[in-house]
Amino acid sequence: MPILDSTQVALVTGVGRRRSIGASLAVGLAQDGWDLALNYWRPYDDRLGYERSADDPEAIADECRALGVRVQLVPGDLGDPDVPAALLTAAQVLGPVTGLVMSHCESVDSSILDTEVSAWDRHFAVNARATWLLIKAFAEQLPASVAPGTVGGRIVALTSDHTANNLPYGASKGALDRIVIAAAVELADRGVRANVINPGPIDTGWMDDAVRTWATSATPAGRLGTPADTANLVRFLFSEPGSWITGQLLHSNGGFKIG
Repeated sequence: MPILDSTQVALVTGVGRRRSIGASLAVGLAQDGWDLALNYWRPYDDRLGYERSADDPEAIADECRALGVRVQLVPGDLGDPDVPAALLTAAQVLGPVTGLVMSHCESVDSSILDTEVSAWDRHFAVNARATWLLIKAFAEQLPASVAPGTVGGRIVALTSDHTANNLPYGASKGALDRIVIAAAVELADRGVRANVINPGPIDTGWMDDAVRTWATSATPAGRLGTPADTANLVRFLFSEPGSWITGQLLHSNGGFKIG
């Protein structure tokens, strides 16, 4: 995979725990020479209670720095509508931001009958509204137009098709899909390539033995996906050979099927 010039800068959200897709994304892009602004929000990680250490964001940043890139940690609650633009401003300390990877989420299980309005609103604020505002801020700091065929910026967002008994999460991720795919069309004049990745079930600390067994049996490839599987696809999409792919919802899930 080609190594990009170290002046390439990417903002990656959702990088609060070492055992996460976000951490693998950060390290993978660092291996390809991307300088990084890494967003996280400790109160969300505290609320979920998944495996982590208090210094995880700093440890991830140090691992990336050891690969020779610059790293800026930018904490922020993406439920706040002012935060997306602030993150882009903070990331620009490293230089023009030409990559945006959105791996943040709000994910708290609830169903049609027991979802509360406050939970619905929080999921849509973080998963959908923040996606729109991050893309908007990202696009606004790019040139308004580029020569045809030029890649001016790359956007990737992570999604999910898990909706039953996880209603606000699944519904807000569906909105995310449409926003990102619209960006591939609306921002094409700015040279933006925008795609969505559905990584399927990846154990980042939320699975028990029963879920692992079920998810593995539902995956024709014969194993669970790993954070590195998702990072490898993002690295390809951020590379020159991957620049022909845009406006797609890509399933990188080993053939996983529900039912």
